[in-house]
Amino acid sequence: MDFAIILAVTIVGCFALRNPLKALPVAFYAAAIAIDVVYVYGVFFGLPRAIWSPLFVLIQKCELSLALFVVVMFIGCLNRDGRAYHWLKPVRSELSIVAWFLSLGHMAVYLESYLPRLLGGGEIGGNVMGAFVLAVVLLVLLVVLGVTSFAFVKRQMSTASWKKVQKLAYPFFGLVYVHLLLMLLPSALHGGLAAQASVVVYSVVFVGYALCRVGRALVDRSAEDAVSASNDPTPAISDEPEMVS
Repeated sequence: MDFAIILAVTIVGCFALRNPLKALPVAFYAAAIAIDVVYVYGVFFGLPRAIWSPLFVLIQKCELSLALFVVVMFIGCLNRDGRAYHWLKPVRSELSIVAWFLSLGHMAVYLESYLPRLLGGGEIGGNVMGAFVLAVVLLVLLVVLGVTSFAFVKRQMSTASWKKVQKLAYPFFGLVYVHLLLMLLPSALHGGLAAQASVVVYSVVFVGYALCRVGRALVDRSAEDAVSASNDPTPAISDEPEMVS
């Protein structure tokens, strides 16, 4: 249930901070990096409970980064003529980069914690091994998507190549859901109420996104067909599954 609350607050924050984020994105990137540094310091050296408790939920569980990625992905499902789309679309890339920076601390610490277990030769559960393999794949996808989110990198790429890379956002988002299920289902199937609630919340978000994105694609295709039928040279507006705008 924590994630539902964090997602709701994140959505409000994205709307409220849209103008400052667009005007001073580097300040937000620096803040995200600073949060990662404090988190990593806390993992190895400890922090006061008042500081560590929110970091544990937001960064160690990666819920703030995930909430931002959810917002970024759902922007592509919004009505193209709606106020929400026109308000958030210009900061889609900035939101994705903030989420990317916030996720790096989580990924680094968790991968570091997995390696001794894998290299130590002890017995490792199938779900843990599966989660680790997925984590590596997600890390690769995350690096590729994150690096190409920066404007100076995008400018060095052809439009076609950049769009192909950004289509990796779809498998990335889907694999995040699979990764979460691998971590939560064992506890949920054994009666863990918190895990069960988390599975329900994540399923609503990810399955809901899949349905909304298919619906958006059908609407866009209908618009394109209507334009073609009328021989109108003006192309219909489309939205790539980009993590950037």
